[in-house]
Amino acid sequence: MGKIALVFSGQGAQYTGMGKEICDCSPRAAAVFAMADSIRPNTSVQCFTADKEELSRTVNTQPCVFTVDLATADAVKELGITPDYVAGFSLGEIVALGFSGMMSYEDAFRLVCKRAELMEKATHENDGVMLAVMKLTSERVEEICSQFADTYPVNYNSPAQTVVATLAENADKIMEIVKQEKGKAVKLAVSGAFHSPFMHSASVGLADYLADKTLNTPEIPVYSNVTAEPYSGNADDYKSLITRQAENPVQWQKTVENLIANGVDTFIEVGVGKTLVGLIRKINKDVRVFNIENKSTLDILTQLTQ
Repeated sequence: MGKIALVFSGQGAQYTGMGKEICDCSPRAAAVFAMADSIRPNTSVQCFTADKEELSRTVNTQPCVFTVDLATADAVKELGITPDYVAGFSLGEIVALGFSGMMSYEDAFRLVCKRAELMEKATHENDGVMLAVMKLTSERVEEICSQFADTYPVNYNSPAQTVVATLAENADKIMEIVKQEKGKAVKLAVSGAFHSPFMHSASVGLADYLADKTLNTPEIPVYSNVTAEPYSGNADDYKSLITRQAENPVQWQKTVENLIANGVDTFIEVGVGKTLVGLIRKINKDVRVFNIENKSTLDILTQLTQ
């Protein structure tokens, strides 16, 4: 077997009851939920019982998804599985930073709470939306974006899926163009136009927040959404990547391709949903993929430990 990458899901995959089974079956996972509750009371209750509307608010989504992702990763670690690399999609990258040892779990959780607060505030400063465009190349999506003001490709997810951030007033026109070109576009269930210039104020706020924070050299290499390469350099370089991530595109396809080029043949998506597993399969159908989000999927991983 080749190398293993643990990948952390992001915003948009949340659902009522997420993480409950993992919390109940893994002591290490339960400890992560307890940690989150000690800093942000009732985070676990929100994960387990909140409705879709409550969970879809960025200020709630990010801390909750972070907690489920990290708890699930610790449940996987409890099985004796240690990844060679980690990467996360959008907010999932903050989970990866905590799991890698760049910062403590507590500090990573506080960071994601601040990030959620700043990004939620930024969503109220503009009327932005996100569209997932499928069946068209990223180059063609870029050309379509260039026809509209304040419109940007922001998630390069797979060879045939690129997410666009734009003003709400442009959405229907863009979707019509995509349809005319035999593609498909759907609005995402997120509350703002993330990873675009619409999030500039959030990036500035993150830079201020991180200014006096201590960051460690990761114990496990972490791939950056901004560069699709591992974090490198010093603490100031790490802070720059974390800050820039909020307003720059997520280079997910390149990240997966680079991980495979570095010997990864097994990807384990931990946390909420299986969006990343689906994207990875579209990028390279020859690698092994697992999504772990409950007891039954966790049990499947025992084959990797035998």
